[in-house]
Amino acid sequence: MRRALVSVYDKTGLVPFVERLVTAGYHIVSSGGTASALTEAGIEVTAVEDLTGAKEILGGRVKTLHPKIHGGILARGPGDDHELAAHGIERFELVVCNLYPFRETVSDPGASESDIIEQIDIGGPAMVRAAAKNHHHVGVVVSPDQYEEVAEAVEGGGLDPDLRRRLAAEAFFHTASYDAAIVGWIGVDRVIPLRRTAELRYGENPHQPASLFVEEGASPWWATLTQHQGKEMSFNNYADAEAAWRLAADLGDDSVVVVKHTNAAGAAIAGSVASAFEAAWEGDPLAAFGGVVAVNGELDEKTAQALADRFVEVVIARQVAEEALTAMASKKNVRLLTASPASSDDADYRRVEAGLLAQDRDRVELGGWEVVSSRKPTDDEMEALRFAWVVAAHTKSNAIVIARGRQVVGVGAGDQSRVGAAQRAVVKAGERARGAVAASDGFFPFRDGLDALADAGVTAVVEPGGSRNDQELVAASDERGLALVFAHRRHFRH
Repeated sequence: MRRALVSVYDKTGLVPFVERLVTAGYHIVSSGGTASALTEAGIEVTAVEDLTGAKEILGGRVKTLHPKIHGGILARGPGDDHELAAHGIERFELVVCNLYPFRETVSDPGASESDIIEQIDIGGPAMVRAAAKNHHHVGVVVSPDQYEEVAEAVEGGGLDPDLRRRLAAEAFFHTASYDAAIVGWIGVDRVIPLRRTAELRYGENPHQPASLFVEEGASPWWATLTQHQGKEMSFNNYADAEAAWRLAADLGDDSVVVVKHTNAAGAAIAGSVASAFEAAWEGDPLAAFGGVVAVNGELDEKTAQALADRFVEVVIARQVAEEALTAMASKKNVRLLTASPASSDDADYRRVEAGLLAQDRDRVELGGWEVVSSRKPTDDEMEALRFAWVVAAHTKSNAIVIARGRQVVGVGAGDQSRVGAAQRAVVKAGERARGAVAASDGFFPFRDGLDALADAGVTAVVEPGGSRNDQELVAASDERGLALVFAHRRHFRH
């Protein structure tokens, strides 16, 4: 007799799946709520306690931890038949089991510690792991997403070795990610379960193999995006799109960002998306060539037509108008995406050899600023400073961002010195620096960087403050007629 052990928390699609098993000749053994649900559906089941002769105890904490269950799962070839017969144990050919909703309970703000602890499944993982270990003889099903393939295999004569192995791999991932969530809740150590979602053509360079993984249980913006056209996303496309989409999210509605090598080549907010795109592109047209464009709003026809006249790799927006889809159709290789807003709630990791650096993700806040110069910024200057500050926080250190209104006109990114970043931003801005403002992601250690900005015509600067030479910087600002603001927060990005 072919037997299946069925014990699931998530009962999605369970009844029709089990009905197909029964039709294929399986006898069903089940426990607790699963047995009740199947019985109510008219499916004949043997209760676990009737099989084992032992009733559930401790409020259901112990019900499947029994030799007649685990012996039937772990039995190997004919060599185990004598021992099974001696103990009155029959084999299971299939185990269908998914686990208590621990991750969902932890994320519920109303859940108590005792509620969470009760969602730490014991019997379920034991059965899943036992079946996965014995996958040469037993199939294990841990997700309703697998029901159709398994049912078809059963109806076709049985599970082949390749399918059993794939099911076992998924089962071990299922229990590993479950335990990872428990580790993250109960202690300071972290286990990060990563599911491979795509094999990429290559990494940053053609000689580097690469894949894309998503953290189990997470729904990042890139995992749920819609790609309307274009080639497959590459390693560099994902990295640049992540940088562009996060900056656009922090700048707010109807902002447009152009990113190259994860730094902003341009960014703007204007009266329309089309105007914002033109202003963002004008920030640095040379650097924008072949970049990633993020539109924190709807990509309209006018903007799409402007994009179609330029070379870009990726365009990402919250929505795309039908007319814009038509306008972009001539650029078949451009990856056109729509996505939900980027979140800032997850941890930020950096790989080091055999380890990870972990930190809370940087958040850009605009409160707590202090005007330290004699001249206060005008309202227009303050608005531009806030805009430049957000862009600087998303730019690789050392970073200087020059802005006119809500348009970036010069960026110095990733420089080894603060004055070097200021000089590069000035060169990019050219004459547009006159009457503009600047933001620095870190403090100026000396006045040379401030002087470089003032020489170019910059009228107001925001920086974190905190240098031992702060008073020298304040004096220099007053000498040059600059408005100087200390944000009292640093935004290094390495």
